[in-house]
Amino acid sequence: MNLYSILQPHLEHSPHDSMLIQDGQSISYQQFDGMVQRTEVWLNHHGVKAGDHVAVWLINRAEWLALLFALTRVGATLVAVNTKYRSHELQYILTHSKANLLILQLNFGKIDFAEVLSGVDRFSLPHLKNIAVIDADHHTPKTLLDRPVIGWNPDAQSAQECVSRHRAHPEAPAVFFTTSGTTKGPKLVIHSQRTLSEHSRHIAAGYQFNQPGNKLLAALPLCGVFGLNSALGAIASGMPVVLMDFFDVETATSLIKHHAVTHIFGSDEMLRMFVAHNVEQIPFPSLKLFGFASFSPRFIELAETLIPRGFPMRGLYGSSEVQALFALQAANLPIEERALGGGMPASGPLAHVRARDPETGVLSAHGVAGELEIKSPTLFCGYFNNPDATADAFTIDGYFKTGDLGHTRADGSFVYLARMGDTMRIGGFLVDPSEIEHVLAQQPEIQSAQVVGMEIDGKLRTVAFVIGTQPAAHHLLEADDMEQRHFITGILERVGAQLAKFKIPARLWFIDAFPATASANGLKFQRVKLREMAQHRLNQESAHPTNT
Repeated sequence: MNLYSILQPHLEHSPHDSMLIQDGQSISYQQFDGMVQRTEVWLNHHGVKAGDHVAVWLINRAEWLALLFALTRVGATLVAVNTKYRSHELQYILTHSKANLLILQLNFGKIDFAEVLSGVDRFSLPHLKNIAVIDADHHTPKTLLDRPVIGWNPDAQSAQECVSRHRAHPEAPAVFFTTSGTTKGPKLVIHSQRTLSEHSRHIAAGYQFNQPGNKLLAALPLCGVFGLNSALGAIASGMPVVLMDFFDVETATSLIKHHAVTHIFGSDEMLRMFVAHNVEQIPFPSLKLFGFASFSPRFIELAETLIPRGFPMRGLYGSSEVQALFALQAANLPIEERALGGGMPASGPLAHVRARDPETGVLSAHGVAGELEIKSPTLFCGYFNNPDATADAFTIDGYFKTGDLGHTRADGSFVYLARMGDTMRIGGFLVDPSEIEHVLAQQPEIQSAQVVGMEIDGKLRTVAFVIGTQPAAHHLLEADDMEQRHFITGILERVGAQLAKFKIPARLWFIDAFPATASANGLKFQRVKLREMAQHRLNQESAHPTNT
């Protein structure tokens, strides 16, 4: 089915129900349908046709969603551009997506779109013909990147001119998402109208979105699967979506309380912001679900602290390839299991998850870690213009090789542990760095930790970078080399009481901040950079052995 099919039942049976809430104003399904039709007419007038790629570089606003639905009616593809991208990333996406139209706004206060655009090499974009600016005024430049600027004014169009009537094929590409690209240029992940619409229905049913009174706070960017999939699932179910243009904890707190929001999805980083900002014992009594993905250690302690305070935290799983909200942990699990990534697939028996030992190639038994492989009717269609990467991503029998370490459970659910590239085989055992990071972060001197594997004296060993608590950081600044070594040795001795000997970090270094890359869903730590930093420090030790 095409994407518009998730709107159709509501247009027929409840057209005046609230679909979106933006800046305190409600937009009904019928009003949104009018927006989409006028947007489609505008696209037609400006030459957008089936097969075109249109880059959308906007904060969360109703126009973003109207563009998606209008482009799918035309048969064109929306290229989702991360609002956090800088010049070289924007240039990469525009070039590799072959976008012929870029739609953006220049005057959003929290992001200087114009400055980012000025750093793009205009000669590197052979396919880009025009740039459309939303909220254009007399200050808007006539050209950008030497391309003519078009004022965005679909409200001037008549919806009666709309003639497409959903002619695009369900398998037509609907959207290009980008992988995070932490080590090299990101790949463009293709999802069709069918995979988007079918997954939206799976979310609506699997997450029980259609219960009376439910409301979603769209706090994550629509340019990423996490933000878009949750919004589309809500739209399919008839649950109103409260749009946030850009996340900040003060505004999010106000919206949750004012609109009695029941559902929110985000990261553990967002949760910590909510905790710091809200001191009440139960600040959000309306919440039914805070589905979260963890990007840092200590998330289990966070869940143990916050679930009794009315934060209904449950771990999720998703990616650009399998789509976000693919799975959710059950609410009746013990907290330490409920907070883990993974869960029961929203599509139920239509999805199949298995784990495979990365060295032997043998499928793993339940509870035994291996690379997770997923087969689902809503998997991505491939990587745009990259057939080799697409072929490499699938097994012979059609399972997507996620690159994630995890294990299955007997009830059909699964647990995500870490990225396969982050795992290490040490002492003959597959080691998940998050386990070591978790123990390190429990130490009173340590706020957060990241662990990587490095070769030391011919053997693979773990090494750790940590951010200290304020007292520990201050103490280390004033301590001499000998005192620093005793300080670190004491920490490692305590860690050694909780971990097998081969897991204890061979080196522990305090730093001010971890290298990270911004994704649509939050900061993701760059372990490649950490390994480079570790190698530099180990080289220094070799050059000056008396100082180690």
